[in-house]
Amino acid sequence: METVNVRLVVLIAFLVIISTTTVTAHIGDFDEVWQKRAADAKNAALRAYHSNPEKVTDTLNHEVHKSFEGGNNTRRNLRKGECTATNPIDRCWRCKSNWADNRMRLADCGLGFGQETTGGKGGKIYVVTDPSDNDMVNPKPGTIRHAVIQEEPLWIIFAHNMAIRLNEELIMTSNKTIDARGVNVHIASGAGITVQFVHNIIIHGLHVHDIKVGNGGLIRDSVSHYGFRTRSDGDGISIFGATNIWVDHVSMSKCSDGLIDAIMASTAITISNSHFAHHNEVMLFGASDSHSDDKVMQITVAFNHFGQGLVQRMPRCRWGFFHVVNNDYTHWLMYAIGGSKNPIIISHGNRFIAPPDTNSKEVTKREYSPQSVWKDWTWRSQDDLMMNGAYFVESGDPNVDLSNKFVINAKPGKYASILTKFAGPLPCIEGKPC
Repeated sequence: METVNVRLVVLIAFLVIISTTTVTAHIGDFDEVWQKRAADAKNAALRAYHSNPEKVTDTLNHEVHKSFEGGNNTRRNLRKGECTATNPIDRCWRCKSNWADNRMRLADCGLGFGQETTGGKGGKIYVVTDPSDNDMVNPKPGTIRHAVIQEEPLWIIFAHNMAIRLNEELIMTSNKTIDARGVNVHIASGAGITVQFVHNIIIHGLHVHDIKVGNGGLIRDSVSHYGFRTRSDGDGISIFGATNIWVDHVSMSKCSDGLIDAIMASTAITISNSHFAHHNEVMLFGASDSHSDDKVMQITVAFNHFGQGLVQRMPRCRWGFFHVVNNDYTHWLMYAIGGSKNPIIISHGNRFIAPPDTNSKEVTKREYSPQSVWKDWTWRSQDDLMMNGAYFVESGDPNVDLSNKFVINAKPGKYASILTKFAGPLPCIEGKPC
């Protein structure tokens, strides 16, 4: 107990030391509303922080094993055609023909560090009927911008297929689910989604691509508040000082900056079942080597497919604890997993297929530190499948008992292609298993 208390005191000290210029990123007028949100977000990060992260990884690994055992044998069901779900998150809801009548069941299915995320569960259903995004200060009812600024929990769905071009970044409030199951929804050719100083967000089933830098200006960020924003970065999904976030079954490509960035003490995050392609810097977890508040970050990356046209940062990590499990890395040009500032990275049961370039076979990349420094960082690989000459450079104490400390018992890398078979948005049809 004393050790846990000391760790929490240290984390509180880290979180207090946040520069004004960083914490106000893209907020042109950091007024009392934003100041309160920032303070609330700091407290939420501390509450969400797991002092024993191995317990979270143990839960995920147990569920992965269950999906391959007993009466729920995945391969047998694939042959029967009863249910095509191939991992434990999907098996929690996809095999139900009434998924459209019980959409909020999805909130019970998260695993990993974001497993307590419930989004808009318990709130009303909000149906987006209008793909337009013309008024940043007084958004039109029926648009996605009007939906995400409401104060109460909402489960946001879409009336039909639509392509939404956001004129400026979409700023979300807490306790929201964006659920695109059953339709084909693209957030494209405009600004991206901003999850800043909020908590409890689920984003499911979107196609996010060709995201541009926003110009900024006056943008409403809640029913009762709007303010001046500077230019946005052009991230697909920007997670900034946010907690309990689950991104599931999205497809992302070709954004101006990152596909998904999680920075400024964001924590309790799971990114799962998603497909990433055609992008340079894919995921950034941790803003800077100088931002020690990111030590509280805990993120699970599970059952994703990293596909064609990717270059690097899958993810690129700083400071925190990152569990990268049962993903399929079929393409990269420079490296797959990188980092600096002593992040703990546990890679387990992933498949890594190296590119033809002999200079890019290494999965890992340490940045801004000599070997004399990074040799003590805990970067471990267990049951990963290395193909075409791929190799993972481990570091940290070679005598660490990972089976006890981190309980890395998920399925071996040879199963990664099965577990990620349905990565990306699903073609769900109402009245049938998805």
